Amino acid sequence: MQPDTIVLVHGFWVTPRAWEGWIDHYESRGFRVIAPSYPGFEVEVEALNADPAPIESVTVPAIISSLEKLITGLSRPPIVMGHSAGGAFTQILLDRGLGAAGVAINSAPAEGVLAVPLSQIRSLYPVLKNPANRHRAVGLDFGQWRYAFANTFPEDQARTTYERYHIPAPGSIVWGSAQANFRPGRTDTYVDFHNAERAPLLFLSGEHDHLMPPKVQKSNAKRYKAEGTTTEVKAFPGRSHLMPVQDGWQEIADYALDWALAHS
Repeated sequence: MQPDTIVLVHGFWVTPRAWEGWIDHYESRGFRVIAPSYPGFEVEVEALNADPAPIESVTVPAIISSLEKLITGLSRPPIVMGHSAGGAFTQILLDRGLGAAGVAINSAPAEGVLAVPLSQIRSLYPVLKNPANRHRAVGLDFGQWRYAFANTFPEDQARTTYERYHIPAPGSIVWGSAQANFRPGRTDTYVDFHNAERAPLLFLSGEHDHLMPPKVQKSNAKRYKAEGTTTEVKAFPGRSHLMPVQDGWQEIADYALDWALAHS
């Protein structure tokens, strides 16, 4: 029996609002679509920009716990799709046996992925430049947003996305991810790359993504070693990090869903 539900997991610096086109698009194809907020992020973008306290306090375990509760409450395993940090969370959920198939779009890496391109360092520098940001919610100015999220967008479209979708990100999680490969023991983004029971997983990347370049997706995919599992990577030319809202996003959405249905 094929999945009847799609769970869309957003990343940092945005909310589920970034999935608004995908929700309508998938519902028009007959699917139930759920785009949950992180704990405390249930308000609108404007409210989180005015009071970022929920962003400062959110943790990866709390996010994963809320997603686990959602998915285990469904009548059958869903297709899970995540963008950016949501791609890392998608990997964690599949590793825990949750989901019929997963799609990680411009995904943040799971623990143990060592590829760190210079463009990624520049994109994250607004957070990483100050250790005190580990205790803050850190936003981006428009120039930083355009470089990290919308570098191939026309300027007017990039500014529109900034005004509609941008919120601060939790500095504690960004710093934790940056230090994950230098700390002993398992971190919050650990997955078992040898898990032979993991559902099929597709990595989608944008050719010109500065924040999570294709090199990161390829490196992440190569870490998966279990025989009998399906792990694939596809790059889309001319795309930035914010693929879910970039012109022509319907091509990405259809490819992701058709792949997941074929492999679930």
